[in-house]
Amino acid sequence: MEKKKILFICTGNTCRSAMAEALARKALAELYPGRDDIEFKSAGIAALPGDGASYRAIAVMEERGIDLTGHRSSLVSPGDVEEADLVLTMTAAHRDMLLRMAPAASDKIYTLAEYAGTGGDIPDPFGLGEEAYRIAAGELNALIRDALRKFRGRA
Repeated sequence: MEKKKILFICTGNTCRSAMAEALARKALAELYPGRDDIEFKSAGIAALPGDGASYRAIAVMEERGIDLTGHRSSLVSPGDVEEADLVLTMTAAHRDMLLRMAPAASDKIYTLAEYAGTGGDIPDPFGLGEEAYRIAAGELNALIRDALRKFRGRA
């Protein structure tokens, strides 16, 4: 069976989408033990390829038992969007940019909150303190779990 691919998108791929990718792996393992037919990737619409995760994202993920030190940012390409089965962005602006980049993929591009059923953007914690990262991680974790349940129903 070919693995399904979920792509998380933010701006620089050093905070929100990097945390989302890691949280999704952990959520899949916790919600559906042994299931490995979904793979996760993250990228940014303005990423500098090869950058590491922000030190605050690393610290907050470490509190959740996740090692983000090996993360390296990547710049999203139209091919990334086309290859993914589902593309989840952090904001409506990210979603709209991807819709312009890959209009043929419009049926699989959503904001994470929209796909999870709540709507709204996930604020960027970049440049803020660890508490902003904790809040973002908590919101991401809850939305990702809802999104995985929904995706599992159709995957």
